[in-house]
Amino acid sequence: MLKLPSVDQLIGEFDTVLRTLAAPAASVRSHPDRDIADVELQAAEKNHAAGLMRVNHCGEVCAQALYQGQALTARDPAAREALKQAAAEEVEHLAWTRQRLDELGSHRSLLNPLWYAGSFAMGVTAGLIGDKWNLGFLAETERQVTAHLESHLAQLPEQDAKSRAIVTQMAIDESSHAEQAVALGAAELPLPVTRLMTATSKVMTTLSYHI
Repeated sequence: MLKLPSVDQLIGEFDTVLRTLAAPAASVRSHPDRDIADVELQAAEKNHAAGLMRVNHCGEVCAQALYQGQALTARDPAAREALKQAAAEEVEHLAWTRQRLDELGSHRSLLNPLWYAGSFAMGVTAGLIGDKWNLGFLAETERQVTAHLESHLAQLPEQDAKSRAIVTQMAIDESSHAEQAVALGAAELPLPVTRLMTATSKVMTTLSYHI
């Protein structure tokens, strides 16, 4: 049975929103690019790297909102804990991508509040449907994110070792989240749902690359 959140929980959830969208994120682990020297990129290469990292940062904003909504409506404590653990690692990804965007002299997506709201709504809906579908949504999301990150590794300038180190570690983490969700009993989502998720992701990544 779904338990309604307390006032304290709601305040905590609102604090998560503000911290995700406005406050600088902190990373417990060392940044993957910490010991890598930056290199001079040509203007076009720098802009492309920044666009890809902006997409990745936006994806982490969406992940925070998605997991927040899913954890809020999850019934099984194990599923809820898995979602919270995944969200904690996504905070580190937020910190890594935001710092890299600063180093590249670029900005975060101006559409982040919109993506956050939409992702939170999807997370709440997934949780209300049931835990196995909630975990299935988590697993499929992480599979698609991993695919995006791997495609970014193929697109990033070869000499941009700092961005590549960040994206590589993010892909490892996201794949691990998907495996954990499957181990906890994630259901395989119907093909129309996965296709809709792919189409929605395409819109988000295209707009976030530019805006």
